Amino acid sequence: MSGPAAAWRGAGILALLAALGLFPLVFTNPLVTTIGVDTMIFVVAASAWNIFSGYSGYISLGHAVFFGAGAYTVGLAAAGWNLTGNAVFWLLPLAAVVAAVIAVPFGLLALRVRRHTFVVVTIAVFFIFQLMAYNLPFTGGTTGVTAPFLNWDPGTYNDPFYYLAMAIAAGTVGLSWLIRGSKFGLQLRAIRDDEGRARGLGVRTMRVKLIAFVISAFITGLIGGLWFYFITQVLPPSGFDPAFNASVALMAFFGGLGTVTGPVLGALILAPAQQYFTQQFPNDFLSQLVLGGLLAAVILLLPRGVIPTAIEKITSWRAGRSARLDTSVTAPGARQPAQPRTAASEPGQESVR
Repeated sequence: MSGPAAAWRGAGILALLAALGLFPLVFTNPLVTTIGVDTMIFVVAASAWNIFSGYSGYISLGHAVFFGAGAYTVGLAAAGWNLTGNAVFWLLPLAAVVAAVIAVPFGLLALRVRRHTFVVVTIAVFFIFQLMAYNLPFTGGTTGVTAPFLNWDPGTYNDPFYYLAMAIAAGTVGLSWLIRGSKFGLQLRAIRDDEGRARGLGVRTMRVKLIAFVISAFITGLIGGLWFYFITQVLPPSGFDPAFNASVALMAFFGGLGTVTGPVLGALILAPAQQYFTQQFPNDFLSQLVLGGLLAAVILLLPRGVIPTAIEKITSWRAGRSARLDTSVTAPGARQPAQPRTAASEPGQESVR
């Protein structure tokens, strides 16, 4: 990357971080800051999903398993150990570890199949975990698990959650950038392009896929635990929500699958829009129908992502416009360059036949 381009990109990142950092200080309305916290949570979830699915090409529709596992881990551990207040935040690493542990047998089972079958397996495992949340005695069934009460100032109640989610988001995006530029990330992208050829070149594909799957699950479980404490309750349909699976995939596809910034941009655009749509149309069936239809449309019509496709169109239009301007530099009637004179064109000369 050239110096000016890198400088502009660095300035853009700093400007975005400054804007996000000032957001809860400028917009103090609790409803607006709630949307902000939800958006940061989805930035983390979409970036974590992209570390596996975006780089490897294996589309997972079961990441809500890790999100819900993290939420239930924090809730059950807080209740079992009688933790209250800020002490509950120390359970977030435990939520991440539990999600990562679940990802090992999950991945060993699902990653043995090819990509299209992998999607079906992840959906099946997701519904198994949702049914377990409904029926296992320690999960609370339909009553779920309630979070401990936080005695914080109501006016700034959302701010600590926002900044903690933002810090996790910054770490996740940084990790995504490091993975993409590493040998490990190159192996993942080789699997995405041609898994058989990658295996023939010496890439241990199963191990690489499983490691990426576990890393993605670890981060998803971590943010799931934070989400539980923010929402103050987890139920089977909310902790293991099929709309979550579709949302994180849509955000990554929308912004640009397999890129570092794509899932971030997709979450920053779609998460607030989804919240607004839910408030305007509280019918869950309608919102999920629209979400699923939008995901299918983006995957089928714009598989590279809406934002990358728009950038390519703009670049192509600019290139075409520049070409047209170059061809029209010489105005009609302008003097043409003189042609070289040959011996036959000299006065008094005749061409030899």
